[in-house]
Formats: sequence, structure tokens, C-alpha cells
Amino acid sequence: MPDDVILFDVRDGLAHLTLNRPERLNAVDPAAIDRWRELAHEIAGRDDIGAVLFDAAGRAFCAGGDVVAMSELAAAADGEPGGRGDGAADGAARVIRELADRIHEGHRVLRESTKPIVAAVQGPVAGGGLGFLLVADVIVASERATFASRYSDVGLTPDCGVSTLLPEAVGVRRALELTLTSRTLSAAEALDWGLVAEVVAPGALEARARAIAEGWLAGATHAFGQAKRLVHAGRGRAFQDSLDDEAATIAAAFVTPDAQAGISRFAAGSTRR
Repeated sequence: MPDDVILFDVRDGLAHLTLNRPERLNAVDPAAIDRWRELAHEIAGRDDIGAVLFDAAGRAFCAGGDVVAMSELAAAADGEPGGRGDGAADGAARVIRELADRIHEGHRVLRESTKPIVAAVQGPVAGGGLGFLLVADVIVASERATFASRYSDVGLTPDCGVSTLLPEAVGVRRALELTLTSRTLSAAEALDWGLVAEVVAPGALEARARAIAEGWLAGATHAFGQAKRLVHAGRGRAFQDSLDDEAATIAAAFVTPDAQAGISRFAAGSTRR
């Protein structure tokens, strides 16, 4: 598969992931979907990656799925360009389901990984792009960024985890407002809603997002990754299961070199007070 639809490199523990279809507002086509899934597994499985910086090329962050490319693929699978007839409709639905499942696999793997992700959002986000965005754990937006659902504009329903990730970020009522209307949020409104963590000037975006990622790498990287995992896992299970996981995880973290060094610094500072 082409590897230029999503750029990827790893340097000094930092994985840099860049959506790279600027001519299509970084909407993902089948090639980008497969590349996304492939990279998600690679990031989750590599011990030399401690953090991820996620951004996009061009003026938009992500317009979701490339509806034109997906429609063409669905029509071709049925051998009927118009997609008319019950058989064609069934075939088209099957193709779209398969594409969605491949996207979702990448999202799940990244969310369940122990690699904290910071996203740098330079411009518009729409549709499934919200799901790609919300895979990140910390989101920094440019003042030029905007956020919209647009599903209702084309008669579609949320995908890419939006029906789960968006309410988690902004609450159910606001998630419904965004998905059931054509409302577009400014960067300032997204900050107020809790959709993003920070808003910065366009020229400061890359440096700020990179500083966050490098801060994770310079600190207790193992602890950051486990903290991410605990927070995400805790929402879908019994409280006692979370407590048991926390107990096991902090016990393992306590004996790591990072923790021992941090505890020693804390103890030394306490004795000087």
C-alpha cells in the first residue's frame, strides 16, 4: 500500500504521524484507511516509541472519510455505477461496513495502547475527522481550527468512534447538538466545550504540541503510558476491576527506575522543608 498517504517516522522515542492527503482535506480513502490500521499496530507494538505526535498536512486537519472514493468503491463492487437495486444496496453496505471496521481497528488499537498521543490541529475538522482527532489524549488547536459534524448534511450517521468519543469529551447534550445540526465550533468554542485542551496562535502550534510530547519522553514515560491505559480502561468496567488494576499497576511502577528516582527527589525535598 502507498505509505505517503500517512507519513510516519520515529526519532528519539517520538513517533510522528501525519495525515497527508491535503488536496482532499485529509479525508481518508481505502489506502489511507489500511495505512492507518497498519501504523496503529506498529505504534502499539514498538518498545522504542514512548509518545506520539499526530498532525496533518495542508490547511485542514481531517474531513473524515473520502465519501467520493468510498462511493466509487462500493459501486464498483456491485458492478453497477449507480448503486441501484436491492443487490447493489446490499453490496454497497457491505463495502462501507468493511471500510469502517478497518478504520475502527486502528482507532481501538491506538486508544488501548500505552503510548500517549498529542494532536496538533491546524485547521478544519469534520465528520469522521472528529473521531481521528479524539483518538488523541491531548489536543492542541490553532486559532484557525474549526470543528463540525456534517453527518446530517449527507444523510449519514457517526463513525470513527464519534458516537462514543464525542460525548466523552463534551457531554451528551453538546454531542447531540453537534451531530444533529450543521453547527461549526470555533477553536475558542471547542476549548470552552472541552473538545480541545489548548488553543494557540497558528505559528506556535507545532512547537507547543511537540513540547507536550517531549515532556512525556523526558519524564516517567512508563507511568504516563500506564496512566493513559488506566483512564481509558476504567470507563468500561466494574469499579473493583479498576481498583485491582490500579493496585497492580502502581506496584509495578513503584520499582521502576523512573519512580525510584522521583521518590528520592521528593523525599530529599521534604527533608529540606
